[in-house]
Amino acid sequence: MPAGLDWERDGADWPNRNASRFVAAGGLRWHVQAMGEGPALLLLHGTGASTHSWRDLLPLLAAHYTVIAPDLPGHGVTPKPVRAGMSLPGMGGLVAELLAVLQVEPRFAVGHSAGAAILAKMTLDGRIAPRALVSLNGAFLPFAGVLRVFSPVAKFLASTSFAARIAAVRARDPAAVRRLLASTGSTIDAAGMALWARLVSSPGHVAGALAMMASWDLDAMPDDLRKLDLPVLLIAGGNDRTVPPEQAERVASLLPRARVECLPGLGHLAHEERPDLVAAAVVAFPNEASASD
Repeated sequence: MPAGLDWERDGADWPNRNASRFVAAGGLRWHVQAMGEGPALLLLHGTGASTHSWRDLLPLLAAHYTVIAPDLPGHGVTPKPVRAGMSLPGMGGLVAELLAVLQVEPRFAVGHSAGAAILAKMTLDGRIAPRALVSLNGAFLPFAGVLRVFSPVAKFLASTSFAARIAAVRARDPAAVRRLLASTGSTIDAAGMALWARLVSSPGHVAGALAMMASWDLDAMPDDLRKLDLPVLLIAGGNDRTVPPEQAERVASLLPRARVECLPGLGHLAHEERPDLVAAAVVAFPNEASASD
């Protein structure tokens, strides 16, 4: 398996390092960040990201909640599982095993991109029972058109560590990292860009992201969303080039109880660009949802 991030080396200046701990669950040694007091809030990043993406949002949410934010399997400092577990239900099952070890029952759940889909699946499968769910540029719908060929390509690339090493070597080019982040529609500061460069330069992390994409199947999700009967806030970056903001309106039409909040000018990584706006929306939503019940 390609080498992943090394905590002693790569984690020396990791954002919110004091909140980090390592937990054995589901056959994995998870990197988890826990911060704050109050009701438990589960925070899941998307494909190719890690807890670094929450560097500024996590402390803001921790002023109101006990926030649990893991590196997903194969991402950041959490290793890729040996057994199958990189699919949507597989990821949900592994996160549920982590929560069981932590003895945490999240009252609220917030997910970015594919992380939002994992939370929806976990709720539908009865693995968690949050009172409300917040999606940050959630990736709930199957890819359309030519993008549907990506999964078979990802399956091929994920089958060889050589491909992951090639991708990681190319990612060491600062210009390539800038282009990658710009393609999301977000403008990331220098500190954030350096952290992303560290991630995508890791063959293990790249292999994990490829394996997740190769295993991803959202074909049943549109029908499943109709059964997700809890308040859902769909936060959409108006400049998101990864998950177009109009998808949030389509997803909202499938959900029994949903509202869309658009953040103009922000891209797929809106929570990194304006963590203050995202935190304010997340904190306000549970009260708003309770008042409407």
